[in-house]
Amino acid sequence: MQREKNSNPKDSKIYLIGSGIASLASATYLIRDAGVPGKNIHILEQDSTIGGALDGDGDSEHGFIIRGGRMHEEHFVCYWDLLSNIPSYDDHDISVTEETFEFNSRFVSHAQARLLKDGKRVDLSSLGLTLKDQADLLKLTFASEKSLDNLRIEDWFKNEFFESNYWYIWATTFAFQKWSSVAVMRRYMKRFIHLVEGLPTLGGIMRTKYNQYHSVVMPLKRYLCGKGVQFHLNTQVTDIDFSFFLDKKTVTGLHTLKNHEKQKISLGERDYVFITNGSITASTANGSWTEAPVLKYKSTSGSWKLWDKIAPKNNAFGNPGVFSDNIDLQKWYSFTATLKDNTFHNYMENFSGNVDGTGGLVTLTDSNWLMSIVIARQPHFPNQPKDVKVFWGDALYPDNEGNYIKKKMSECSGKEILEELWYHLKVQELMKPIVDAGKVNCIPVAMPFIDSLFMPYEQGDRPDVLPEGAANFAFLGQFAEVPKDCVFTVEYSVRCAQTAVYGLFETEKKVLPVYDSIYRPDVLIKAVKTISK
Repeated sequence: MQREKNSNPKDSKIYLIGSGIASLASATYLIRDAGVPGKNIHILEQDSTIGGALDGDGDSEHGFIIRGGRMHEEHFVCYWDLLSNIPSYDDHDISVTEETFEFNSRFVSHAQARLLKDGKRVDLSSLGLTLKDQADLLKLTFASEKSLDNLRIEDWFKNEFFESNYWYIWATTFAFQKWSSVAVMRRYMKRFIHLVEGLPTLGGIMRTKYNQYHSVVMPLKRYLCGKGVQFHLNTQVTDIDFSFFLDKKTVTGLHTLKNHEKQKISLGERDYVFITNGSITASTANGSWTEAPVLKYKSTSGSWKLWDKIAPKNNAFGNPGVFSDNIDLQKWYSFTATLKDNTFHNYMENFSGNVDGTGGLVTLTDSNWLMSIVIARQPHFPNQPKDVKVFWGDALYPDNEGNYIKKKMSECSGKEILEELWYHLKVQELMKPIVDAGKVNCIPVAMPFIDSLFMPYEQGDRPDVLPEGAANFAFLGQFAEVPKDCVFTVEYSVRCAQTAVYGLFETEKKVLPVYDSIYRPDVLIKAVKTISK
């Protein structure tokens, strides 16, 4: 069925459910390429802050907080296209794209302490893969995606693989677990094979100047507000009405909840809805220096409940339970430390050989929690004083008992998490007087769905961005299907936005193709040499 594209949308109203990067990108493309008046675009957000997984907040007195940071690379063609016309946070005369590339030309990722064991740097001249492991990796690269339906990574590789340097680097760089989807791992291997040579040092990885809320979300919001886009915060979409006639699927209404007041938005014939189905940062909860965060469940998440509500209405709308019903396998804990002291940062710079902003992840391979930290370029927040330092960390196995703190990380306060970190880095005596002086704060965060996008699945569990017959709606974000591209990246979400806007509106533009380095012989040769060391 040929979808009719809207070539004159000046009277169309567009409703975007969720305010993550996919929705912000969609709004930008609707204005820039489709000619939709900004005042006709409505972004409906359950929370009081926009940006989804691209967040950053706080101050030096109460502690800064970031739940995580999405890594970038040069070939995120959709993402850099989006930001190429958006003025940066600090300088309105340059774009976010220009600012980020210039920033990364000065602070080049070259981690010299990527893995640690017993407080010492691990020699990464070899990735530690056996011939069997190497053969399994190559075999996976050329397997068909369909043949990998519902398979876990641990179904493909032998136990020895998970003790290799390669796995420690891979798992902590991308947040994979042994039980993650091997189909997703295959996509990562094909999509980012040009980065394999630099894996031991995080070569080719790019970061934004500040945290991604201030570097990306705020400039996009400023641009969209300037165009008249309307943001409706604290507004939860609880249900969507559809009409199904022959092969045509049409949204006819939205049900919302704001301040305990139910409302219905009826859609006209030329109105549209862009649906962010699911969220990796939904239902997050913060702890404190003295308290552990409380793990929340799906009942508190508007995005997951909405997908659960609409999925049974049509078999083209996916299967949310595959991604959201195993929280113990999906949850993730991170923490942000704020220090009114330079001691720790000076120690890590001397120890690692990396000035802040060039080292990236430092992973403690003998940590029962599999803890990693990142020291970004300072300041990481525009309002961060010069004498205040910030770093971020996470743990992939939060339900294991710590090596020093005999508790699960999920039960630990910020103070206890840092005590475990000081123990592994062997800086307990160094940091004790700083902690005792009250110059350190640490805020842990529980995220029940952060790894949900990596859960084993089969084709059809994610709905297409534009399901067959969808007349006036699209799915966006990490749980819409984008062939060949990789979830857990900003590129994936922006590619969704291009697919949706260019598929529903007449723009004379095509979605930018995925960078296919897998077909470059020189890249393949370098990758094979790297994994065979």
